[in-house]
Amino acid sequence: MKNKSTNLRVRLPALIFALEVMIVVLYAVFVTYEDDANALLQNNQTRPMENSLYQNYPFFTDIQVMIFLGFGCLLAFFRRYGFGGMVFNFLIATFTIQWAILVQGFFQFYYDGKIHLGVLNLINAEFACAVVLISFGAVLGKTSPVQLLIMAVLEIPVFGVTEWAVMKYLKINDAGGSILIHIFACYFGLGVTFVLYRPSLNEGHPKETVSYQSDLLSVMGTLFLWVFWPSFNSALTFKGDDQHRAVLHTFIGLSASTITAFALSSLLSKNGKISMADVQNVTLAGGVTVGASVDMMISPVAAYVLGILGCIACMLGYKYLSPFLAHRLRLQDQCGIHNLHGLTGLISSLAGICAILLANEETYGPSLYQTFSHRAPPEGDPLLAELQEFIPDLEAGLGRTAQEQALFQVAAVCGTIAVAAVGGLLTGVVLKLPYLASPSDEKCFDDELFFNVPPDYNCVSGPQDVWSYVLRDTNITNADWCNKNTEQEEDE
Repeated sequence: MKNKSTNLRVRLPALIFALEVMIVVLYAVFVTYEDDANALLQNNQTRPMENSLYQNYPFFTDIQVMIFLGFGCLLAFFRRYGFGGMVFNFLIATFTIQWAILVQGFFQFYYDGKIHLGVLNLINAEFACAVVLISFGAVLGKTSPVQLLIMAVLEIPVFGVTEWAVMKYLKINDAGGSILIHIFACYFGLGVTFVLYRPSLNEGHPKETVSYQSDLLSVMGTLFLWVFWPSFNSALTFKGDDQHRAVLHTFIGLSASTITAFALSSLLSKNGKISMADVQNVTLAGGVTVGASVDMMISPVAAYVLGILGCIACMLGYKYLSPFLAHRLRLQDQCGIHNLHGLTGLISSLAGICAILLANEETYGPSLYQTFSHRAPPEGDPLLAELQEFIPDLEAGLGRTAQEQALFQVAAVCGTIAVAAVGGLLTGVVLKLPYLASPSDEKCFDDELFFNVPPDYNCVSGPQDVWSYVLRDTNITNADWCNKNTEQEEDE
């Protein structure tokens, strides 16, 4: 019989309806259309095809695929937790985007007493959603949907404040989100899982296993993320050559990390075989490691090297660092987010700092002050007027030197890690409160706890059982099939 402490019948609907009431009230009071979506502001001078929708919507749809299909399939790798991985991803992502529109809206799109909503808001909200989904990976299979919704409710404001403070006061370059998305999400998730530590899971769990089908589904998620990652890294870069470089660098970095992952997976395996876990995760490392410098003139070969370095760090992290963190530091990182997002995010941040220190007018020309907008001369500086003759839309900057900008990058990394970790720890304390339907250790990684599962859920535990049904229908026994295979092998 189902444990009453995990029954969602009252808890989940009550929480969702309460959140919906809050969102309806806040949307009614504060949210309106941005100018390009407001019919009152259109006239005979309006050129419909110049609407910002046509610039931003392709990126929005690509990131949608990453959020709902990429993350969803990727998190469905456990044999008995496919529903939880994919469906809870769907639930959390949908709510988080709604909530992030409000939270980010107050910091970035609020004027005249309203949040002005357009497709650009949705893209920013999807980036915030990616933060929550990455953090979700650290506690996959060990939390209830009630806990996950509360985590999203708390994480988005912490992220929104951090993003606003870093961009407003530190003013860093982080086009691909290596600092504000990957590093923040990683250390927030580690903070949560530290508090939710379960000693009995350190030696593994009988349901913490995969199957042929679940691994295939997870690889599909990897492919969705891989294909659309260039859009993720380039969506908010300057249009033109900056965005062009972002696409090129992301593809090169991903390509390098992918082939390196296959080589390392075989090399580090005792039997020389490829691990599907490596294919699902380590192949994506290059997309993160190029993130902080993705729009800079780092050169294609640097993007390739970053992809390789990210892959090596990620692979070694999964093999050696994750077990150490779980046993010695109480960090049970279920999906290895510290390897794919933390270590690679740090490498990316270091690469971005190096690229900033090396950037000069000989490499960039006058566009140096557009790519690094805070290095542009301040208002009133005669040099600004000279540069505006070459780049008419160049805005006044802060007149920072390369060294000063690099120091602000370092401050952003350290500050982001600190705020994310503390925020994660405090969120974990909240999630440990009773009545949030937290699963017992025995019921972790089990869809049956929260879902109506199909009749074959308890019958089919893996590909061998599925195959036994096929053999039964064809009147062939498992023994007959094995004997047949043995004979074929001997003939060969």
